[in-house]
Amino acid sequence: MMTDFATWVAARQTSFESVLQRLLPAAEVAPQRLHQAMRYSVLDGGKRVRPLLAYAAGELTGAPVARVEIAAAAVELIHAYSLVHDDMPCMDDDVLRRGKATCHVEYDQATALLVGDALQSLAFQLLSEQPLNDDAAKQLQMVKLLALAAGSRGMAGGQAIDLASVGRQLTLPELEQMHIHKTGALIRAAILLGAHCGNPASSQLDRLDRFGKLIGLAFQVVDDVLDCEADTATLGKTAGKDADHDKPTYVSLLGLPGAKEMAQRLHREALESLGEFGEPARRLRELADFIVLRKF
Repeated sequence: MMTDFATWVAARQTSFESVLQRLLPAAEVAPQRLHQAMRYSVLDGGKRVRPLLAYAAGELTGAPVARVEIAAAAVELIHAYSLVHDDMPCMDDDVLRRGKATCHVEYDQATALLVGDALQSLAFQLLSEQPLNDDAAKQLQMVKLLALAAGSRGMAGGQAIDLASVGRQLTLPELEQMHIHKTGALIRAAILLGAHCGNPASSQLDRLDRFGKLIGLAFQVVDDVLDCEADTATLGKTAGKDADHDKPTYVSLLGLPGAKEMAQRLHREALESLGEFGEPARRLRELADFIVLRKF
């Protein structure tokens, strides 16, 4: 009998924390300060939504957990590096992340820069040195998939568009294009990498990619709503900073009711994309609910 969602999430989060503890360089290994800062930035923080999506997609394609956890770790390390860099004074200039001081505040800017660099390198080291697929060519495709999701045509490119959009009012297609890259690319990668650790059919990958695109956009819409409605203690990061920085958001474009309606629409369409999978996609459906129905 399948365990309930809350139990599954708690078990995956706990086991994944142990995976990260094991894969990150030990704090006592030289250069100690860099390794301490890497661990500070990755461990004990966040809901691990991307790894959970990877685990759920892996369950759908019959992937061994030992493989999925490596792919999930690679994605989470890329995500953590992006947060470290995003919080720096040259980007969003924030002092709070996941309920504690940001890396450049706790350590210093130079160390934070190196932390991001090192976490990105470690992510690709993990993807390339661990056996994640029986076919080496397919594993090479997995490395390429994450590289594209993290680079100028993915997350980094989305951040560049974001920085260039401060003070501007974007159209809805422009805003969606920005977030398909900035937020959605890594969420899609997490789902596809988890699936690739098993034996997915190409038709399955197409539907999973569509699900990832829709739920990735929904994730960002909900984030924009929460940035307006939740407080700093609830978010674990500075509330209201998008408005303070005059950044275009779904709320500034559509208003709160319109943004909430958009999130619900994306949620429905994401669930519809999983329709043919049946019970094996249960965890992905539950995660879609979790992403969109966060305190709203």
